Amino acid sequence: MTTSGPSDRPDRGTERQNWIERRREKIRAEVDRNRRGDYTVPTWVLALALALIVGGWLALIFLA
Repeated sequence: MTTSGPSDRPDRGTERQNWIERRREKIRAEVDRNRRGDYTVPTWVLALALALIVGGWLALIFLA
């Protein structure tokens, strides 16, 4: 019978902590960019705005 020691498997606590630290750093970087004015509008917001404009325009043409 063989038992797996701590060296046989990765430490899940450390892995999770590293993931949390990377996530926090990404959030900090995004906040810093936004404070500098380097923010961008998400693509889905632009697509939604375009769809609303085109839909309104088509409604004016066909319903007028």
